Amino acid sequence: MRAENIFESIPDIFDEEIVDILARSENVRIERIVSRGHTSPASGWYDQDENEWVIVLKGDAVISFECGGEMRLKIGSCVNIPAHTRHRVSWTNPETETVWLAVHY
Repeated sequence: MRAENIFESIPDIFDEEIVDILARSENVRIERIVSRGHTSPASGWYDQDENEWVIVLKGDAVISFECGGEMRLKIGSCVNIPAHTRHRVSWTNPETETVWLAVHY
């Protein structure tokens, strides 16, 4: 067992969004997601079988919902997205990393 820093090991340049699984059990998965100008694929919406609680630890982003509306997230913003709520990341800041902590349960 050792302490880690969630902001370490982020490369200066990366082409694809980084998703690291930090911990998991049978019913819970915790991820660090790092974006820089990345968005969800234009071809569709996330429609997940589990709930997702997410917080932005650094940067900012916009999540859009198929049912209408969007939510701007900044440092400290968090949201609980119920299972099968169709959503997508429509914008992340291209000038700096957006670091998310996502808990799927």
